[in-house]
Amino acid sequence: MQLLSAKIVCITGASRGIGRATAIECAKHGATGLILHYLGDEATESEINTLKSEIEEAHKHSQVVTIPGDIADSRTSTNIVSEGVKNFGRIDVLVSNAGICPFAEFLTMPHATWERTRQVNLDGSFYITQAVANQMKSQTPQGGSIIGISSISALVGGEMQCHYTPTKAGILSLMQSCAVALGKYNIRANAILPGTIATDINKEDLSDHAKRDYMVSRTALGRLGAPDDIAGPVVFLASDLAKYVTGAYLLVDGGLFVNLQ
Repeated sequence: MQLLSAKIVCITGASRGIGRATAIECAKHGATGLILHYLGDEATESEINTLKSEIEEAHKHSQVVTIPGDIADSRTSTNIVSEGVKNFGRIDVLVSNAGICPFAEFLTMPHATWERTRQVNLDGSFYITQAVANQMKSQTPQGGSIIGISSISALVGGEMQCHYTPTKAGILSLMQSCAVALGKYNIRANAILPGTIATDINKEDLSDHAKRDYMVSRTALGRLGAPDDIAGPVVFLASDLAKYVTGAYLLVDGGLFVNLQ
């Protein structure tokens, strides 16, 4: 069953991790067009080109456009929407996924670390959401689905994440407020809160076997999440199966949160 048949999907931070898995899953579910944003440095350039080739070979119905840029710069969001409309005429789904988490001690954290984390995670999510929402409002018919990738960290604290958790709480709040502000244009806004997902963000942290085993033991399902564990729920919220779901959040954590209670 192709849940995203003929839809145009925009994903920020698509070169790796959750963004990459989401792009592949959206293509499998029939997305006609994929607008894939990536940072644009040498590493992500290589990764996004590989992803584009894989999608076009495996899912010939999907046309892929890749757009580099720093999501913390509002001009990147303007360019993403402009290129998306130029190539596909509209944007039906936004997955605001780009984010960073440089683990740091609170008391000695440089202000620059706070600033950069906020700029990428929260400012970037605001810029792309605003830009895409304006396009969704202006297209005919009006409407679309916006999904912000927040985190379980929006609900709980983290000793080394005093800069990160506020941005993820902010993304959750942004989606809830956008649901109220944009509902009259038939635009839905929801958040996904991943638990511990093995990605490049926490690769170094999880390389400590004792720490990894501890994180696994805290989940009800007895394993860490993988990026494709998030991709499926994204497709659901993007699809018409969730046409009456807005202002909600979906906790996708393998039972981590309930096991903390």
